[in-house]
Amino acid sequence: MMPYSKPITEIIKQRFSCRSYLKQPIATNIREQLEDFAARQSVGPLGGPARFELVAGKDKDLVELKDLGTYGFIKGATGFIVGAANSDGKNLEDFGFLLEKIILYATDLGLGTCWLGGTFTKTSFARKINVGNGEIVPSVSAVGYIAEKPRRIDKLIRRGANAEKRLPWEQLFFDGSFGKPMGNGQAGDHGTALEMVRLGPSASNRQPWRIIRQDNLWHFYLQRSPGYQKRKLVKLYTTADLQRIDMGIAMCHFDLTLREQGTDGRWVVEDPGIAAGQEPLEYTSTWVG
Repeated sequence: MMPYSKPITEIIKQRFSCRSYLKQPIATNIREQLEDFAARQSVGPLGGPARFELVAGKDKDLVELKDLGTYGFIKGATGFIVGAANSDGKNLEDFGFLLEKIILYATDLGLGTCWLGGTFTKTSFARKINVGNGEIVPSVSAVGYIAEKPRRIDKLIRRGANAEKRLPWEQLFFDGSFGKPMGNGQAGDHGTALEMVRLGPSASNRQPWRIIRQDNLWHFYLQRSPGYQKRKLVKLYTTADLQRIDMGIAMCHFDLTLREQGTDGRWVVEDPGIAAGQEPLEYTSTWVG
């Protein structure tokens, strides 16, 4: 049974990166629902453990975000969803999958959210979740009530990141080989799930996911954005590999949409070798179903 009150496709389309919030604490009943759901997200689809908590936002947290450089634009957030993951294996893909599930749940509750990536492992956010040895805090999400009017800076940020633009199907999805693009309408029962992947959020809106169908197998690949990890702000303020987290978000949208449709499947890590020698493509996982 899906935990959401509305169709997941509607929630995915409703979610946006909210940077301006009302300075109003989250209502007790809403907070308790979100806390309970977050606490139950403990193992990702590829087996990686993670844990999440909803913590109250303080002014000093917003100052700390500003000190991280690229994320000083959050205003008025009264809460943060903070998560810790192990530092090996497919930890970041699992982390991205689970945190996106929580973010979509928060959206369903009527709250605004915003993914934030940075060096959180040694910050107050890590202390709030009591991060242990071998754990990292690769990302957090602001959460709270959406401000009635977005600030001008919010619009400029979205415009600068081309936040509303998405790559066409033919650049993202393929049938049998990477030389055979898949158009909208060629994916059968999986078409809606692919469209929800296409609409997903990603760091700097790079949309690094590439998916190739082979019979009942759907292989997920990460296409590295050339030079992204070497960009000055990314090198200064980001330790986690955000594009791997993006792959977890894509997997989440695909998984939730198919399950809501009643399509069963499972995730495996079995590289088919399709992209051998085709850098910057990196195999991530496969949906079998």
